[in-house]
Amino acid sequence: MISDARRAAEQAARQSYGKLIAFLTARFRDVSAAEDALSDAIAAALNTWPERGIPDNPEAWLLVSAKRNLLRRIRHENVRTAARDRIMMAFEEAEERMNADNPIFPDERLKLLFVCTHPALDQSAHTPLMLQTVLAVDAGTIAKAFLVSPQAMSQRLVRAKIKIRDAHIPFIVPDRSVLPDRLKSVLSAIYAAYGIGWDGVDGETGKQGSLADEAIWLGRTLLAILPQESEAAGLLSLMLYSESRRGARRDANGQYVPLDQQDTALWNAEMIVEADDLLRQAGAFGSLGPFQCQAAIQSVHADRRRSGVTDWSALAKLYDALVIMKPTAGARVSHAAVTGRIQGAAAGLALLNRIAERDIVNYQPYWAVRAHLLTEAGETARASSAYLTAIGLSDSEAVRQFLQARLDAITPPGC
Repeated sequence: MISDARRAAEQAARQSYGKLIAFLTARFRDVSAAEDALSDAIAAALNTWPERGIPDNPEAWLLVSAKRNLLRRIRHENVRTAARDRIMMAFEEAEERMNADNPIFPDERLKLLFVCTHPALDQSAHTPLMLQTVLAVDAGTIAKAFLVSPQAMSQRLVRAKIKIRDAHIPFIVPDRSVLPDRLKSVLSAIYAAYGIGWDGVDGETGKQGSLADEAIWLGRTLLAILPQESEAAGLLSLMLYSESRRGARRDANGQYVPLDQQDTALWNAEMIVEADDLLRQAGAFGSLGPFQCQAAIQSVHADRRRSGVTDWSALAKLYDALVIMKPTAGARVSHAAVTGRIQGAAAGLALLNRIAERDIVNYQPYWAVRAHLLTEAGETARASSAYLTAIGLSDSEAVRQFLQARLDAITPPGC
């Protein structure tokens, strides 16, 4: 019973965190205060549910508990009476609209996304802030994804939350006239969430898998309110292409299977069709952005399900375009891998050597691709060193085993 109650509390917190934080922040306009109130509510759930039983509606229980925590904070801080009354009325109205079976309160996550990407905030905080506040990704995980120290990331997030509170940043989806720059940050944040939830853990279930699902939900919701934004369609298409391969990334024994070796019969055909339709929808607007380009790259891979072959030449051309539009480390490493496949290992290594060391020193895919290309070039000693680095940087046990097997294949017996 105790373990069931704890699991229920953890699941409710994981599934509802972003929705609850967004709702609380929309009323109180203080992200840190909302996070503290919800954290206390989750702690209370972990302590009380094992004794009193799991409530009929865990999400509603957490909301009411967090709301009460916030109201206590307001009283302790002696907030002006008029402001306190307005906040209390808003919370009381929300509570009255809930019943034990169906909590009815607005999902404010999209508004919170745009709050997190407000131009008054440092641009380097936009995506990390969204990941933490909307999707409950911890600062350490965010720091690793952005190749900075946890301390530096925590300080960046704290400064951004203080700015939201003190600058009274409006909790709205902005007017269409100012959307382009804001939308770019929101799209990047959603895709970063998907990347952490999917690529970083090799599609394992649990919190990370749920994070990928949440990113797709946010992508769908964003496109629903901005159907004319081609990059919103491109992002959703990109995520669906990737998600369609979830069931093929492990074999029957749980071992990692690289993309070009996956059994296409295991790919989700319906999801691929939807991604194809979205990519065509994005293309109808007559402009090509980086998310559409990445989706087009994935569509080439997806076409192997129909044709049985991968059009590497088409991939190379698309990566040529992508590194011009958005020369991230990921794009440049993938470009080098495809170039090595077509033009030979030396050409791929030449592209890798052009990437600044600061961008790749802790970037695991770089070392895995480098190890493969060095092996192809016959430089086994340097390849072995690169494989060891890639193994050390990987968070996935399945990927580590896969890379270790490749390392073993080039290591002379007795070494």
